[in-house]
Amino acid sequence: MFGTSVVTAVALQRVAELLVSRRNARWALARSGVETGQAHYRVMVAFHALFLVACVVEPLLADRPFHGGRAAACVAALLLAQALRWWSMASLGVRWNARVIVLPDAAPVTSGPYRFLRHPNYVAVVIEMIALPMVQGAWITAIIATVGNALLLRTRVAVEERALGAQWAHAFRTTPRRIPRGRHAGA
Repeated sequence: MFGTSVVTAVALQRVAELLVSRRNARWALARSGVETGQAHYRVMVAFHALFLVACVVEPLLADRPFHGGRAAACVAALLLAQALRWWSMASLGVRWNARVIVLPDAAPVTSGPYRFLRHPNYVAVVIEMIALPMVQGAWITAIIATVGNALLLRTRVAVEERALGAQWAHAFRTTPRRIPRGRHAGA
């Protein structure tokens, strides 16, 4: 029951994010924003929806015992991941989107978590793919989701970085993709 409540909270957050994304997409497209990567976006949406379902179904089918300590640690990791996600979104403001929509000639955002990482939101997703299923001990879901997410992110990051272009690449040339290592470009 606890795990289902946590998954429900994350699912409601995803709905809120999609509403923000839709509003921001309208804003960007009205300002000559260019969208790329539509095909992989549909796959990502389906993958994330199935992930949430699997986080509920696997513990029910496997009938694993609940471990309060593990659940607490996983919820703490989820809260940190969500804080990073919302910090990323707030730093990008109306330019944040679940889709890849780039405003031509817009300067790269190098503030907030982007001072330390090129893709902080994706770091949050990686943490979530492990922590959310493990709240209820859904280790099979955690493994499959982590591998599937890595494959999706490989495509997503390549599409996004190509769309962002040379100015973005130059601004982030010394900023790590995944693990911060101190002060970097844009700090």
